[in-house]
Amino acid sequence: MKILYFAWVRERVGVAEEDVTPPSGVDTVAALVDWLATRSDGHAAAFAERDKLRAAVDQAFVALDSPIAGAREVAIFPPVTGG
Repeated sequence: MKILYFAWVRERVGVAEEDVTPPSGVDTVAALVDWLATRSDGHAAAFAERDKLRAAVDQAFVALDSPIAGAREVAIFPPVTGG
C-alpha cells in the first residue's frame, strides 16, 4: 500500500510517500497510524497528536476509524483550510 504524507506531516516523517505492507491486525487508518508511528522518530513526531491528522483512503476523505482493507493508497495530512 502506498502512504502519502502532506505538509508538516511530510516534513516530520522526512519523505513524501512510502510503500508499506502493514502487519495483520492493522485494519483501520488509526491502527495504521499507530503502526507507522513505530517506524522512526520522525514518524512518531508526525503522529504524536492524532487529533491534528486527517486521512483519505483511495482519494476519499475518511475518519481515522475507517477500514483500510483493500486500499491501494492512504494519504495522511493536517486539516485542510480553504480561502
